[in-house]
Amino acid sequence: MAEKRSGTTTTLEPSTDSAPTTDGVYIYSIIESPGPRTFGKIGIGGRGDEVYTIHYRELAAVSSRTPLMVYDPTRDNALAHEHVNEVLIEAGFTPVPMSFGTLFKTEKDAVEFLKDTYDALRDVLLKMKDKLEYGLKVNWDRDAVLREIEEQNDEIRRLKAEIVNDQQRSTYFARMQLGRLVEQALGERSESFVRDVYGELRDAAIASRSNKVIGEKMIMNAAFLVSRDKAEDFDRKVQEIAKRHEGKLTFRYTGPWPPYNFVTIRLQLERSAGV
Repeated sequence: MAEKRSGTTTTLEPSTDSAPTTDGVYIYSIIESPGPRTFGKIGIGGRGDEVYTIHYRELAAVSSRTPLMVYDPTRDNALAHEHVNEVLIEAGFTPVPMSFGTLFKTEKDAVEFLKDTYDALRDVLLKMKDKLEYGLKVNWDRDAVLREIEEQNDEIRRLKAEIVNDQQRSTYFARMQLGRLVEQALGERSESFVRDVYGELRDAAIASRSNKVIGEKMIMNAAFLVSRDKAEDFDRKVQEIAKRHEGKLTFRYTGPWPPYNFVTIRLQLERSAGV
């Protein structure tokens, strides 16, 4: 497991508590829990802070004490944030993730946030109940795919042979024509691969979201929302697709995650809040 937002935006006003403090409350996600829970000394920041719940009615903010500071999204910090949500998933919860770095001055402020956004949070928790996210990145071996295209496309094969065998007489036009045909064929093949992957996974997923591809080798970067009871079926289908395209496509499959790509609660902290 490794790797990894539209929703409610709320502005945190400065705390009215008079007692000074150097610690704040870091919020990882929101869960539904009827009573207090603890999840171990795995809080962000490396101090071994206990992760525990702060409650308003049936809503619970999963939190830990931490210095009032702006957390940089370093690898260690991001992994600490993610690890808490992984523990929640393993415990059977469906966490609604908060944005990285969400910090309140006091527990009272966190409770006020739960009160102010209760209806929206409750609605999201109901919609996301027992649903998890899986990530799928697909890279291709462009050269291997191109060799296959050349075997199947007579015109590309003819133009390539003409240019290679008679370089002195081959024209600029022929080279340009070959380049256009190759890029068109590669584009069509890439779209075909992506369309087939989505089609194969459609029945096992509730929803999907396409994200920006990174680099020249990646042709697909997607997130899928999957019910817990369909997770094994989804996993099996991913493995089957990867095996079928072995040698041409490589799959990087991650999860389960909280539904980051399908819901996020963003909290904008005012500078005057002291963070």
